[in-house]
Amino acid sequence: MPLALVLRHLDIAHLGNLEAVLRDHGYDIRYVDVTSESPRDHPEADLVVVLGGDMGAYEKDAHPFLVGELAYLRDRLAAERPTLGICLGGQLIAEALGETVRKGKTVEIGFREVTPTEAGLDSPLRHVAGVPMMQWHGDTFGLPSGAIRLASSSAYSNEAFALGDYALAVQFHPELTAEMYETWIVGGLDELAALEIEPDDLRRDALANGPAMQAAAVAMFTEWLGALQRLVSRVSSRKS
Repeated sequence: MPLALVLRHLDIAHLGNLEAVLRDHGYDIRYVDVTSESPRDHPEADLVVVLGGDMGAYEKDAHPFLVGELAYLRDRLAAERPTLGICLGGQLIAEALGETVRKGKTVEIGFREVTPTEAGLDSPLRHVAGVPMMQWHGDTFGLPSGAIRLASSSAYSNEAFALGDYALAVQFHPELTAEMYETWIVGGLDELAALEIEPDDLRRDALANGPAMQAAAVAMFTEWLGALQRLVSRVSSRKS
């Protein structure tokens, strides 16, 4: 079975609805708690998924494990090995490619429209067109050299980008399930209060937008993993 190594920064930020899609594509899933263990201590993975977290990619003094994680991602991306980044994971991919992650002008929390670019409409990101996606971030970065912008929002120009067929990074949270969302809301009450965001407003938005977001996210992940497996098969055929 192909191995998906999942780099986790926070217990409540897990694979969510991506887990079933990975299993449907035949992946064996192994979580790595990067706050206490190195991904280099695990077997070489067919796919690495880098999840979100409540720290910034620039907070290396407070979270020194980020230094080793970035070095690992730098090497993996240089070798063009399949990699998926979500929110913090996408920001770490950008930083591993030489960009500087920094605080943005606003914090996005809740369901927001994400608009695919022309290239995005010709990619798995086409499934999120017109479907509000869940956001919970306030950091940003420039588009890495060699990357293709796939989607933007009204607040942030780089909501998704790709490197060839082997790497995808998104700022929003397509993996989020209803149960995860409620856990995040309860755990983030202080932050929401500071931003004057009403938790019940987020819950109402989830009821209105959650099912469509789930369907779009599964379609996006399914298409991307299918294309990835075809890429791996072509590469393997050339090598043999």
